[in-house]
Amino acid sequence: MSAFNLSINGEIQEVKVDPSTPLLWVLRDHLDLVGTKYGCGIGQCGACTVHLNGAAVRSCQIPIASVGDEKITTIEGLSSNGEHPIQKAWIEHDVPQCGYCQAGQIMSAASLLDITPNPTDDEIDAGMRGNICRCATYTRIKKAIKTASNY
Repeated sequence: MSAFNLSINGEIQEVKVDPSTPLLWVLRDHLDLVGTKYGCGIGQCGACTVHLNGAAVRSCQIPIASVGDEKITTIEGLSSNGEHPIQKAWIEHDVPQCGYCQAGQIMSAASLLDITPNPTDDEIDAGMRGNICRCATYTRIKKAIKTASNY
């Protein structure tokens, strides 16, 4: 076990875990930040997406020892009151069905809009590639991203 001081959602959190523990499990099991979901465990579905210094990453693939002093943002830290433009657009377009993938989808979309404030359809497709929605709400996701880009 090693001690790590992590910057998560604007706060420093200390955890004592094995250095190879994936960030996903540190968030969920040690810090009770359960908005980030486990999907596939191999970085292919996107359910575990968080931001690392603003970039969308798959937390199931990042050993905690490699995080260092980078800033981690989870779905809980995106907005304290659900007022992030992408969260508002998600509601406006009634995106979620089962909801399981939505935290990862939202985190990827927020990162995409930070990088590309007015994305084209092709840029949305590229930016959201790898985020799987089993309910197939892709059309609504794309509409929500377009709406959020206009807020």
